[in-house]
Amino acid sequence: MPSAVGNDLRERVALDKRGTTPDIYGNVNNAFVEQFTIAARIRPLKGGEGVQAARLTGTQPVLISVRYSSQTKLIQSDWRARNTRTGTVFSIKTAVNTDERKQFIDMMAVAGEAA
Repeated sequence: MPSAVGNDLRERVALDKRGTTPDIYGNVNNAFVEQFTIAARIRPLKGGEGVQAARLTGTQPVLISVRYSSQTKLIQSDWRARNTRTGTVFSIKTAVNTDERKQFIDMMAVAGEAA
């Protein structure tokens, strides 16, 4: 069974890669740079809570499915995804071609964690 079908891709997701950008003073900043925006399906999974700096923090894992393309095959675990409609930022953990037919790429990602 496919991870997604074309009419399930109802969200728009921007994929960002960490890069260097110069500021107006000539210094170099490490920041995320948008690579492209694509249609996606975002499926929430069971969330959890973790302790960070002696505080309870909530995390929401999701599965993001996008069409396989020359752009999406480059996605790595050090990238992040942003829902362009809601502004939610997801830290990508894995990006794999689970159907092995080069139709879709599934990304396991987490909202509420540092990217």
